[in-house]
Amino acid sequence: MTSNGTQGTHGAILADTVPEGSDGTIVELRNAGKSYGNIRALHGVDLKVHPGKVTCVLGDNGAGKSTLIKIISGLHQHTEGEFLVDGAPVRFSTPREALDKGIATVYQDLAVVPLMPVWRNFFLGSEMTKGPWPLRRLDIERMKKTADEELRNMGIVLDDLEQPIGTLSGGQRQCVAIARAVYFGARVLILDEPTAALGVKQSGVVLKYIAAARDRGLGVIFITHNPHHAYMVGDHFSVLRLGTMELNASRDEVSLEELTNHMAGGSELAALKHELSQVRGVDVEELPEAGDLKAPVAMAKDDAP
Repeated sequence: MTSNGTQGTHGAILADTVPEGSDGTIVELRNAGKSYGNIRALHGVDLKVHPGKVTCVLGDNGAGKSTLIKIISGLHQHTEGEFLVDGAPVRFSTPREALDKGIATVYQDLAVVPLMPVWRNFFLGSEMTKGPWPLRRLDIERMKKTADEELRNMGIVLDDLEQPIGTLSGGQRQCVAIARAVYFGARVLILDEPTAALGVKQSGVVLKYIAAARDRGLGVIFITHNPHHAYMVGDHFSVLRLGTMELNASRDEVSLEELTNHMAGGSELAALKHELSQVRGVDVEELPEAGDLKAPVAMAKDDAP
């Protein structure tokens, strides 16, 4: 890091004071959608990302989470509504344009080379060099020192940065990817199902560093299937179902039980409760009534811009 700015992607310097929307919003989607020919993958989505806040996006397979990630990260362009960064409409053509705006994405596969050392993966594609052209070479010592400092700043202490990153646990690899994104100037960090393939302990480690990124002022978009993980660190919750937003509520507006019911398809289960009650061996006592789920859904519609 530098004293007058933050180290940005591929050595770019991002200013400490970045213009934001009038209400502090960094990234905002207004009635956004995406169609692939006749297939409408996403429709009518409203989302705001604020600095120092974790926005959790939940949904089952096919709900539209991947499409949402691709729009914000610059892989795909929206076909409906508006996409704003710092209050200005944008339409990214490539992920590089999103990175230049400080939007970094950590995918499930992490885009690491398992047999390369930790420090090498930390700077993969953005290596530091030294010496005059055409004799420039990798500045290995500086990269090792910087990687160690940045990992420690996030609370990650590794005994040996020379060890292949593939020898680390899944949670540790996720944390290295998060620290890398923070170092290279991310203002918005998109995490794609970071705890999906992890055990309880490793999931806890990742959640700890999500909170650490939030505390450093980043706006975090946490994509997950797990409402319990989301509720541990989330400040705002959005539930997608079949490409539309079913729930859009802040932490003080929704309980863990309500969030779990929406994530589990509570409205469909409530509608089927009578039929399920006639099937032997199915306990329907804990299923929600249809009326129990109306308030959060109505609230989501009322809050939409």
